[in-house]
Amino acid sequence: MAGPQQLPAEPEQTGPQDDGRERDTALAALQDLVREIDRCAVELQGARERAELLLAERRTGRAWLDIVSAEARPLVVERITTVLSALAGAGSAWRRAQARALQDEQVSINRIAALFGVTRQRISALLREPASDPVPDPDAAPPA
Repeated sequence: MAGPQQLPAEPEQTGPQDDGRERDTALAALQDLVREIDRCAVELQGARERAELLLAERRTGRAWLDIVSAEARPLVVERITTVLSALAGAGSAWRRAQARALQDEQVSINRIAALFGVTRQRISALLREPASDPVPDPDAAPPA
């Protein structure tokens, strides 16, 4: 059995470097991810409840066509697709912002790759991607 993965040594950092940014984009991306996870958990609970109803209908002997044709939108499969897409977007934004934050703290690409469990080439590509806008907060007031 292999032991824990050894990470390349890096100088210890005591906190974020003052790089002149007014806002911590990694923190904002993580907050967006948490909000998205919460929204998706609610959506998945609704999908699960609907799926239980579909199971009960199928167990009575109804045909799948009849069940799906009568199902109200969004369908269970549509809800799941929406959740997966939302989590992928928020997760990607968080991963990219976190990699940039680590780089801003002078962490090497090799070390970031080891921390993320990917190749250094993947981290290089991630750092070259343009920053995306954070996931909009539906509870936030619209811009004035």
